Amino acid sequence: DEDEDGIVLVSHFGRPDDELHELGRHEVLVIIQGPHDYVSSSLYAPGDLVPTWNHVTAHLSGTPEILTAEENYAMLTRLTDHFEGGQPHGRSLAEDEAGTRRAAKGTVGLRLRVTRFDARAKLSQNKAPEVRERIAARFDAVHPALAAEMRRV
Repeated sequence: DEDEDGIVLVSHFGRPDDELHELGRHEVLVIIQGPHDYVSSSLYAPGDLVPTWNHVTAHLSGTPEILTAEENYAMLTRLTDHFEGGQPHGRSLAEDEAGTRRAAKGTVGLRLRVTRFDARAKLSQNKAPEVRERIAARFDAVHPALAAEMRRV
């Protein structure tokens, strides 16, 4: 979610992980991993021997706020509806609200207002255009999202 104050993540943990990780008591780091893969030096010019790893990554930090039981159930309902909406014969928590509310008690919802955001895109930008295209072409079949991101950047 994005609100007027910036990026907000809403998620949940299973109990007792909330206590184990002391959620709500300190800052946490959430790492979002985009497309990534190994880049063989065989794709480089002769003599350029150091392989690498291309990636798109974001690090988001903030102190989570624990949701009330009602907020948690509403979040779980929205999450389920989002993913089930695209499924043939998708299901809804509302089909058995009493049962799904009991199951939801095994989770702890949280809201994380992101206070620090660091995004990185390491996509062979330091290589010549023809080398970048050769690498992207290699990824076209096996990792098209990475190839597309390399061409976009």
